[in-house]
Amino acid sequence: MNILVTGGAGFIGSNFLNLYVPTYTKNNFINLDKLTYAANPENLNTLENSSNYCFEHADITNYDQLVQLFEIHKPDLVIHFAAESHVDRSIHGPSEFIQSNIIGTFNLLEACRRFWPERKNNKLFLHVSTDEVYGSLGAEGYFTENTAYDPSSPYSASKASSDHLVRAYHRTYGLPALITNCSNNYGPYQFPEKLIPLMILNALAGNPLPVYGKGENVRDWLYVEDHCRALWTVAEKGIPGETYNIGGNNEKRNVDIVNQICEVIAEETGRDPQQLKSLITFVQDRPGHDLRYAIDASKIKKKLGWQPKEDFAGGLQKTIHWYLNNRDWVERIQSGSYKNWIETNYGNRKNS
Repeated sequence: MNILVTGGAGFIGSNFLNLYVPTYTKNNFINLDKLTYAANPENLNTLENSSNYCFEHADITNYDQLVQLFEIHKPDLVIHFAAESHVDRSIHGPSEFIQSNIIGTFNLLEACRRFWPERKNNKLFLHVSTDEVYGSLGAEGYFTENTAYDPSSPYSASKASSDHLVRAYHRTYGLPALITNCSNNYGPYQFPEKLIPLMILNALAGNPLPVYGKGENVRDWLYVEDHCRALWTVAEKGIPGETYNIGGNNEKRNVDIVNQICEVIAEETGRDPQQLKSLITFVQDRPGHDLRYAIDASKIKKKLGWQPKEDFAGGLQKTIHWYLNNRDWVERIQSGSYKNWIETNYGNRKNS
């Protein structure tokens, strides 16, 4: 089977490929990636000499490139990770999110429709999406696959749009497609604009730990390898046309996450946890900041037999160990443009 993975040099995609390329050697994995700021080919160094892996530098917003790659590789399965995913960036510059997340997904669907005209059962399009499409929860309740969409940011609106396109292509054209909506991921290779790696690296450097508002926003956290296993399970057992929510059942307030990171780093490095916690700096909240996300993952558990393996404490410790042991990787990706972006968006936003 030929498996086309879009965005495979990014955070979730690279974890997926590192997990499954060595395991399923009879399958051919084609990694299509534009290599934006958050993608890093170094994430896949161990796969360079794998006979069942190849890299294609391409952009999903370029339909002609997609057609050429489909003609060459003839994919049986498309796993669509490629997306602009950082909410803050979508607020300051939504255009790229419209292009990548909506137009890019449309182009992929069109390529699949062109090359899979017979609606064969052995073809599948797996669209990887987010729980943010559902909007914000109050203190109680959970997102289910039937929760109405109510996106709050340009990012979540662009992902909601792409979900609707995938669903429409299944219903209108019979394209064999599946959608997954997952909660917040964390783990190795995550670009340090997201909460957990940003706090880890700032704490290690003794820099301020910027937390939006009062830190009371709640997210459900999922270790990235658990997410990857869920996706493989959906690809193997999922029913085309269905949606599957994927969650870790680990609801945490942002401020509690940051405090826990400080405690683990203190234990691992011999530093004073209170000194690290004193670095917490509450900054002006971002516009449209959803209060709480929580996933009801009972469908994928009952129907497909998936269960997360990692609890949050164990997953966080593994993540911190990875960043401690891969400081060269961190230094290489912390470019001037990244530092400038962090300073622009966080440096002057301290609450009075």
